[in-house]
Formats: sequence, C-alpha cells, structure tokens
Amino acid sequence: MRIGVVVNPIAGMGGRVGLKGTDGKVEEARARGADPRAPNRARRMFEALRDANEAVTVFVWGGEMGESGATDVGLSPEVLGAPESAETTAEDTRRAVEAFVDAAVDLVLFVGGDGTAADVAEALTNAGGDETVPMLGAPAGVKVYSSVFAVSPEDAATVATTFDRTEQREVMDIDEDDYREGEVHPELRAVATVPVADDMQSSKQLGGGTVDALAAGVADDIRDASEKTFVLGPGSTVGAVKAELGFEGSPIGVDVWRDGEVVVRDATESEILDALGPEGENVIVVSPIGGQGFVFGRGNPQLSPDVIRQCDVEIIASRAKLDGVGELHVDTDDPELDEELAGWTRVRVGRFERRMMQVV
Repeated sequence: MRIGVVVNPIAGMGGRVGLKGTDGKVEEARARGADPRAPNRARRMFEALRDANEAVTVFVWGGEMGESGATDVGLSPEVLGAPESAETTAEDTRRAVEAFVDAAVDLVLFVGGDGTAADVAEALTNAGGDETVPMLGAPAGVKVYSSVFAVSPEDAATVATTFDRTEQREVMDIDEDDYREGEVHPELRAVATVPVADDMQSSKQLGGGTVDALAAGVADDIRDASEKTFVLGPGSTVGAVKAELGFEGSPIGVDVWRDGEVVVRDATESEILDALGPEGENVIVVSPIGGQGFVFGRGNPQLSPDVIRQCDVEIIASRAKLDGVGELHVDTDDPELDEELAGWTRVRVGRFERRMMQVV
C-alpha cells in the first residue's frame, strides 16, 4: 500500500478563538492565542498508520506538512518535497498531491478541512485525468461539510489501510466571511473518488423538522434554573431555544446565559471558561449536526475538552434529525474524553419527551 499524506498545519486554528474558520484569518487567530490543531491530529493519524497491520509505504511533504508528524511517531516516510516558505499555502498542498500522483500512490490522505479537501480534489483531477487517485480526509477544520472525511484521525488510518472499493462523493465548501455573518451557502467544489467504509461521515444537512415544542420546553427549564450557567451551542435547533429565551443568539457561535441574561455572546473558548460558574452548576446545551450526528468536534470547537469537562451536557434534537443520523459521534481532540462521552444517552426531542441514542 502506497499512501501520500499532506497536512494543512493551519487548519482549524480559528475555531476555539471564535473565528469560525481560518481562511484569511491566520494572523488574527494567532493574535487571539490560537494553537495549531492539525499537527496533533496528524500525529494521531500517523500513530495509527504506524500500528496498522499492513505493509504501508508513506510519502509526505516536508516540515509541518507531513514529515514532522510522521517522524515524531517513528515512521520513516519518503519526503517528496517541501513548502516554499514557512507560511504554507494552498499551492503547496496542490504541489504535494501532484508529486504523490507521480509517485503512483494508491491513496492521498490529507489532514485539514473543507478548503484543503477542495485543493486536494482539484490537484487530483488535474494530475490524474480519468484515472483519479482516491482521496480521504482526517478532519482538522472547523466546518467539515464534505463527505470525504473519516470520523476521526484514527479512523482515517484504518480506512486508508483496509478499504477495498471506492465511490464518488461530494467536496463542499462555504464562504467563511458569509459564515461568520450567519449565512451558510454550501458550494459544490468537486466530486472525488473516496474509499467506502463504515467510518466515513456523511454530508451535512441544513435544518429540518419542527423544534417549537422542544425549544419551548428547554427554555422553560433554563429559566427555572437561575443558579446555573448555560453554554448554548450553535445551530438552528439551539437557536430556537435562544429565541424562546428572548434574545438573538449567535447563529453559528456559542452564547453563555445565566440568570435571565446573556453573559457572553459568540464566545471563544477562553471566554466560556471565564464565564463558567461553580462545579456542578454548568450545562452545555448542544444539538447534533443533521446528516452527520456530531455532537462535538464539528462546527463548535469553542466547546473544547476543558469546557466540556466542567459542564453537564444536554443534547437536544428534533425527531426528524435523529431519524436521519442513526447514531451520534464525538471528536473532541481528546480521545479519553471521547471514550467517557461514548455510550447510550438521553436526547431531548420534545417539551418532555426523550429518546435513547448511542454515542460512538
């Protein structure tokens, strides 16, 4: 098995500091104290590749675009080139992919988000013609709308070393400036050849199902718990709860509510941590992403492991949304926390009703 691996080292940096993405915002993300997310997720993937019971030859691009993560875990990859400067670009990604195709890899494995996926798909199309090399993503971006990603970095390594067939899947991306203003307009960027496996995520669905009774019930309970701090996640379902509470929340951000008022609107991870109350008096209200079932790890990186560990978690969703996902997922960047969150949980689906769902 010959696998080419390219890492976008800045992918996902804007998430926890409230920028909803990193396109054109790298310096601002750094100024806000953002830490790179992709390198750690790449190391997790490389560790799984190292431990795979398969004969794998790994090809990488130099430095933080693959070489560093691979060598850090004891792999000896073949380095085919390097970025032209310390500030990596989309062109570096495309050059890496073209080199992988020239090296006759069986799969291009990338670490990044939707923008990286689009760059990889474009380069594969240009380099491969009718015989396009399959691609697969280890998710490290903020949004991750496309259906070309595995559920986690470890799953990406497993799929990469075990798949035996492929199918065509969509690469989607959105305008991040519009996204920051609450407007979500996914655009089809490419159709890619992707491995078929159970550990792949679906495309996101937008909206669906009535949530009026659900939102009213949740809002009533929040009003009755004046001593608690509520961390209200992004999305239309929790947005309906915010509307029931009487304020216009950040549609794609996280708002903190306590004792009848908004404490922080569109909060960053650090602002959420500063706003939390005593232990046992904090509740995260979050809804899974329609079509994917992610509770944490897609679109809400402000809800970091440090935040989650200090809060109880209430998951809410319409019945229609749950019918469309089958099971729930978490991908918090902390495998131990993911294990703690896994298992059967009650999801609120109405003013009083709840449904048991499995978090995997």
